[in-house]
Amino acid sequence: MLCNYIKFQYIFLIDFKMIPIFEKNKMPQIILPFFPEDIRLINSIVGFQKKDGIVYYFNGSMPIYQHPENDIKSFRLFTSQLVVNGNAKQIEIVKAFGVSVISVKRWVKRYRKEGAQGFFY
Repeated sequence: MLCNYIKFQYIFLIDFKMIPIFEKNKMPQIILPFFPEDIRLINSIVGFQKKDGIVYYFNGSMPIYQHPENDIKSFRLFTSQLVVNGNAKQIEIVKAFGVSVISVKRWVKRYRKEGAQGFFY
């Protein structure tokens, strides 16, 4: 048994007082991220691979996005989505891809303001 947590349930009595009942449950097992070989990690849950002119992004062993290596607009869009959705921090994008901090900040700002359309005008 790795970890237990306590689940609260309440019984309502006639005079509307709440009495907590403790129920001991096992925590569900999480799926560990196993990445395919030759994956460069952005962080512990997201990685990428460049192969045959295509950049593939992975969440564990599951591919989640791809774009041509020279498609800068798609790269900016997807890395901004990773940041805005909470899957990566801006500094992780900077370190993984060797881009500047200010560039990532601009892309994230554009995505928050204009959405995906802001990258393809």
